[in-house]
Amino acid sequence: MRFVFLVPIHGNLFLLALLSLPYLFAALSLGILISSKASSQAEAMQLAFLPILPSVFFSGYIFPRETIPTLLYPLSYLIPATYYINITRGIILRGAGITHLWKDGLALCILGTLLLTIAARRFHNKVIMA
Repeated sequence: MRFVFLVPIHGNLFLLALLSLPYLFAALSLGILISSKASSQAEAMQLAFLPILPSVFFSGYIFPRETIPTLLYPLSYLIPATYYINITRGIILRGAGITHLWKDGLALCILGTLLLTIAARRFHNKVIMA
């Protein structure tokens, strides 16, 4: 980012890489959950587009989360991108450390574990029922 976009990174790159792992875990768990629901590859590809729009609108990526309607605001806590955007903005823009970002990393780990558990149960039921 520093050389291509001329945006200085004020924080630790190692911390950014370390806190990217829980986000990747949560995103991959969501993908596994989607594939457990689909019965074919084409259906899985179509279902994979469903979480994209809520992720963009409710995570704070384009619009601030404070402008989300009150009824839909709790939905933003179920989207992994919400926490990762907090992490990247914290490290890149503010130079925040682990003391400020550990809650977002923990939330991503919990969310990833929950999604993976649901996906594993769905796969288990698919194998047992089939």
